[in-house]
Amino acid sequence: MILHKGETLFLQGESGPLFHLRSGLLKIVRMHPDGSQILVNIIVPDEIIPHHSLISPNPYFGTATALVTCEVDMIPAAAWYQELEQHPDRYRSIALQLQDKLRMMQQRIDQLTSIAPADKLRKLQAWFDHYISPAVLTDVLTQDEIGQFIGMRRETINRLLRAQKEG
Repeated sequence: MILHKGETLFLQGESGPLFHLRSGLLKIVRMHPDGSQILVNIIVPDEIIPHHSLISPNPYFGTATALVTCEVDMIPAAAWYQELEQHPDRYRSIALQLQDKLRMMQQRIDQLTSIAPADKLRKLQAWFDHYISPAVLTDVLTQDEIGQFIGMRRETINRLLRAQKEG
């Protein structure tokens, strides 16, 4: 299936199939009871989501929305779990996928804790550029979402983006 920018793949709290992202980028946003939202993850090509349901079913942790045009394959949950039962060697590929995602999250945490704000923004822009060029980061994420993703306030992101344009 094709999802266009801004279209929703699934909603937080629902249950359903798994998905393989062939191309594009998805964001996962978590809605809190007070109505606030936080960007918790970016899904890149070749990931199967939701990660927390790769071995056993769970409701969707957040809402998945296309950041750019995406090509997505739906994987019926029953078929996925039956395949795992019939071919236990598939658990290794799941473990490797989760390991890759964990490493990416560890790198993100390292970046959040060890570099200056302007460097954090530049690293995020370079990472996104790999997936969305010639578009730019602010074409796919709001300043608030950028701040959430790299641990800064929206006002700081705004100031850093202005400084980049002026410099």
